[in-house]
Amino acid sequence: MTKYAPDQRGVAIPTGRFNRLARLGGVTTAVAGNMAAHGSLELLRGRRPKLNDLLLTPRNVSRVADQLSRMRGAAMKAGQLLSMETADMLPPELAQIMARLRAEAHFMPPSQLKKVLIANWGQDFLKKFKRFDVHPIAAASIGQVHRAQTHDGRDLAIKVQYPGVRDSIDSDMRNLGMILRASGMLPKGFDLDRLLMDGAAQLHEETDYEREAEALTRFARHLDADAFFALPKAHKDLCTKDILAMEYLDGQPLETLTSAEQAVRDAVATQLIALTLREAFELRDMQTDPNFANYLYRPETGQIILLDFGATRQFGKALSAQYLALFQAAITGDDAAAFEEMVAIGLVGRDMSARDRAHVLRLFNIAAEPLRQGGVLDFGTCELLRRLRQEGLVLAEEQVAIHAPPTDTLLFQRKVLGCYLLAERLRARVDLTPLIARYRSG
Repeated sequence: MTKYAPDQRGVAIPTGRFNRLARLGGVTTAVAGNMAAHGSLELLRGRRPKLNDLLLTPRNVSRVADQLSRMRGAAMKAGQLLSMETADMLPPELAQIMARLRAEAHFMPPSQLKKVLIANWGQDFLKKFKRFDVHPIAAASIGQVHRAQTHDGRDLAIKVQYPGVRDSIDSDMRNLGMILRASGMLPKGFDLDRLLMDGAAQLHEETDYEREAEALTRFARHLDADAFFALPKAHKDLCTKDILAMEYLDGQPLETLTSAEQAVRDAVATQLIALTLREAFELRDMQTDPNFANYLYRPETGQIILLDFGATRQFGKALSAQYLALFQAAITGDDAAAFEEMVAIGLVGRDMSARDRAHVLRLFNIAAEPLRQGGVLDFGTCELLRRLRQEGLVLAEEQVAIHAPPTDTLLFQRKVLGCYLLAERLRARVDLTPLIARYRSG
């Protein structure tokens, strides 16, 4: 979530399918105009411009990112998903657009906020509160957060969903897909339809704040005996589909720990990796959005505060068992068993060519190296992600026939990749031996 300074001003969220389509259409027209102008200049200079050189100018990149951040909702969320899942397969300029969407969001002005609150709580909603701060403390793609205090003394964080977001999910995804395809920026064979369909399905779940309140309560039970984590309590008397009322918990953003002592960074990364393994193999219930903004740190207790349970996923026993078997094959170096589990999960087809199979297993074995070696992995120096990115680009360039994975698998992979990214950003040193031993077969 984006943090805001008190003097920043809100920007109204466009609502309605045609209004939002017009916004996207407007940016497309502007980009085309910029291309024509830039192309004319290049021709006058005696140079024949390439399409991508015209399309991916700094001005066009900035315009697309700015407009999507103003729209919020599915258009912005899709950009965030693309940047998390596929940045290494996209041209750097397109990856830049999508990455900006992880950090930028405008908030709705007080007049629009008031309409949402009245629609959910009634005309006299302010009677419930001793204080309600109109200016948000944070915002993201589908909602913004406000501090509030009730007359009975509850200190709350109130997440308010942007108006029209839920109703615009499917049309936003179609509109964004149309623009991305027309841009010519996507690599050949890129399965955009599947990614956007998965993103839409996830967003429909994330926009149900009553569902998120249930997930928050469920995870509080899961982690009740775990001293390393703290979760805000959901106050269901104030929760609706569009509003999530939670206990306000104070902590420092996790990204501030990049300059913390090594022991602190190591402990945080170790606990988050351990939690991911527990979610996958024991709880079969996973918070699948590992964004830095979804964690806070309490220096006085060493606890990690877990926030944002909109993107939770409960996995069936079969998928959990398949991933556990794949994890164990990674530890033992059993390529045949690993390939069988990848087929069962839906990552690859059994009819894959020998060349493609070798590519896939090479990527898998790079990821498996730390599990086989055990001991302390220094995420700050191991360059594991760089090597995985390089091999992933080879797969894309060679057009290796990897299936578009099922939604559950995609979200599972997103969480695992996010853990690696967090540990790398913290330059953490994690002792993998006890983490691996807990799930080693035999």
